[in-house]
Amino acid sequence: MRQVPRQEARSLRTAVSLGPAASARLYYFAMKENISQTRLDNGIVVLTDTMTGVRSATLGFFYRVGAKHEPAELHGITHFIEHAVFKGTSRRSALDIAIEQERLGGNLDAYTTHEETVFAIKVIDEQLPQAFDLLADMLANPVFDEAELESEQRVIIEELKMVEDSPEDTLGDLFNASFFAGDPLGRNISGTPESVRSFDSGKTREYHESFFTPENLVIAAAGNVQHETVVTMVQSAGFSLYPPAARDKLALSTPVPRAPIVIKQRADLEQAHLILASPFPTAPDERRYAADLTASILGGGTASRLWQKIREERGLAYNVGASTTSYQDTGVFSIFAATSPDQVEEIIEISMIELRNVIVDGVTTDELDLAKAQARASVLLSLEDSASRAAALAQSEMVHGRQISIEETLEGIDDVTTDGCRELAQEFFGTDQVAFVALGDLSNLAISRKQLAI
Repeated sequence: MRQVPRQEARSLRTAVSLGPAASARLYYFAMKENISQTRLDNGIVVLTDTMTGVRSATLGFFYRVGAKHEPAELHGITHFIEHAVFKGTSRRSALDIAIEQERLGGNLDAYTTHEETVFAIKVIDEQLPQAFDLLADMLANPVFDEAELESEQRVIIEELKMVEDSPEDTLGDLFNASFFAGDPLGRNISGTPESVRSFDSGKTREYHESFFTPENLVIAAAGNVQHETVVTMVQSAGFSLYPPAARDKLALSTPVPRAPIVIKQRADLEQAHLILASPFPTAPDERRYAADLTASILGGGTASRLWQKIREERGLAYNVGASTTSYQDTGVFSIFAATSPDQVEEIIEISMIELRNVIVDGVTTDELDLAKAQARASVLLSLEDSASRAAALAQSEMVHGRQISIEETLEGIDDVTTDGCRELAQEFFGTDQVAFVALGDLSNLAISRKQLAI
């Protein structure tokens, strides 16, 4: 069954749902001796990572097109297209697509973020040609039938209602809208009921033809795959074989993070859900390793400072943690928790004390060594999964324009120092940079900038 993960804004509270070990961490790496790449004249980049001794293959189509590139009047159209390509092609009906993906027996995953749109499938190696044909047909030849699009509009509007029923999801939207106020990063990825209803066949086809193009496409495959075979598949598919023509540029802005204090009343909630956040390094920044390890020390696991102080010592929350979210041109450090409304101020106080402690005293060698061990394990264990390796191929290409070796990644982790973590905290954890956003039965809560002072 197709899975459509909700918006990337949710990464700000991933650990709320999945526990502290789910703190957002994505290292870009590759076993370079197994990597092959081909850059076609039409702009498509083909990347493969051959894994011996496995029978799986993961294939991903990664478009450099996301919600932040949309003009305001087309808010949500990228996510709408992600849904709409499943509604039929010139060769397959929507039912044909549904039956075929189930016959393949793998996991077909599609999702939209602020910076990319992804379609990926993991199958048995011998089914790779069928899987490729299915995805390529969907993405190169969608028909965007008006009746089917009207049906999908209703589906997405129900998805928006589902977000409203989830306090963690609602908090993620509220945070983004406040932290990135006035910027496309602050907009909900799925759009609004009004914008979604406006996406007729003409608008959808025009946007798809303008931006879901070969020059914006990275195709990555990992597992028991042969590079030449994948390249031949790409060349035989229905993508344009010609160099990219002059097109309108994707809308881009330079986000300016804010430091809001926002409290939204929801009397129907038993718990208050909160985020404390500040800017952090971007995805391409070489300090990304220090950023991740600092977040891990503060709230990335059960041995982290916030987990121990807030949950284990005082029993103030079931889930609490910290994570990083990185974009091409900005980044976010966030602390998240869910607690009883009358305990919110205590959690804020503990969190601010720990941020100050990192600024003044830094982190200990033992803490950093533990965080490094966790990071190394995360990287090395992910090498066993073809889906992780295909995603790493594509992300490395889109973020850095090159493949980063496993050795370089491990070296980047090992090179982080306690001084590096402290300097990062001193730069980003300033009083005028800390944001606070909360949702719950909080009519009696008033948070001042003084309470967020470093």
